[in-house]
Amino acid sequence: MAGNQKSRAKTEQAKGKAKEAVGRAVGNERMTAEGRAEQSKGDARQAKEKGKDAFRH
Repeated sequence: MAGNQKSRAKTEQAKGKAKEAVGRAVGNERMTAEGRAEQSKGDARQAKEKGKDAFRH
């Protein structure tokens, strides 16, 4: 399950980065903000998983 969460975090980060880039290219501030939010969500998920790993080892 932890591997699933880690891959989900990476996916969220990548999707957020892509959405932010498209938003900037098109000039859509809302899409850029959504991309940043999605990246932050992925970052938070990744930090949570790293914290869990630290306590397991």
